Amino acid sequence: MERRLPIIDTGEDSSGGCGSTGPAGPLEKRKNMRKRLPSWFKTALPTGLAQSRYNDTKSNVTTHGLNTVCEEARCPNVHDCWGRGTATFMVAGEVCTRGCRFCAVGTVKSPPELNAEEPGELADAVYNMGLSYAVITVVNRDDLEDGGAMHYRECISEVANKNPGVGLELLCSDLDGNLEALEQMLDGLPLRVFAHNVECVPRLDGIVRDPRASFGQSLEILRKAKEVRPDVLTKTSLMVGLGESDGEVEEAMRMVREAGVDMITLGQYLQPSYRHLPVDRFPEPSIFADWDRLARDLGFGAVASGPLVRSSYRAGLLWEEAMGGEPVVTRDSTGSAVSHVQSQKRLVVVEVDNS
Repeated sequence: MERRLPIIDTGEDSSGGCGSTGPAGPLEKRKNMRKRLPSWFKTALPTGLAQSRYNDTKSNVTTHGLNTVCEEARCPNVHDCWGRGTATFMVAGEVCTRGCRFCAVGTVKSPPELNAEEPGELADAVYNMGLSYAVITVVNRDDLEDGGAMHYRECISEVANKNPGVGLELLCSDLDGNLEALEQMLDGLPLRVFAHNVECVPRLDGIVRDPRASFGQSLEILRKAKEVRPDVLTKTSLMVGLGESDGEVEEAMRMVREAGVDMITLGQYLQPSYRHLPVDRFPEPSIFADWDRLARDLGFGAVASGPLVRSSYRAGLLWEEAMGGEPVVTRDSTGSAVSHVQSQKRLVVVEVDNS
């Protein structure tokens, strides 16, 4: 079963090079416009028990030939999450029916049929990796009447049946706004967290996201999920560096909280390739810390805000925080998330590869 997050169009153009005398073409200019990562893009490696847990998980992935979003997307937090028994998988194929300009996943109008064996294979993968918490994320499947909802339900149910002690989080699509399908999918589903990302501030919807997606539709999905399953925590993620202002970020956070969302993550957008939207800015860590404080003031039960934070960052720990546990940012900080209440302890520091 494929559970990869592919990076599209990684080939290099043959134009230019030594001896070239002509002006740079549009693609070459876009390559040259890519911003360098600032100095604060660093994270820390785990040590002790966390390092041992990471090594065990890595060994299981290699032995069983498993594929995870964590590795395929080269997530900077893979050591941290695997060291805590958390991993993220993508189901329903490796190509999407939408063409959001920030995303590296390939786009097709008519993707392959769903893999009927995927739920069982996914359950086996979670078992073989020895996970304590698993995030199941999906591609958009607008080609399906229910947006893939029943397939996602079957995947979650099968994982829960084979791994009864594992915490489960679904990072879902907007199901093309199909609230009936959402309700049917969530009915009795053994989830701890239902997540759906608003991605960017409302003004940038038309620039960043596919025309079939919108901030408003995403909020409606999150509202409905909370209405249908008040016992399940809801979560969303917001990217910055796409052309928004600080004020727009703050207003978007307020709108999300007013929709009843329990948890939020904020992270820096990074351009997957020169063909994607360029990065507009790199807010300094202190700004992310300010957003962390605002999110807590707004009443979010759990927050992760920082340049290296991704939507599934420390997912299991974020759930624990929302349930009354210690804030994620104060637990063995690796520097990915920042906060005005964060411990400044640093471990072994490594540079993040953005090549």
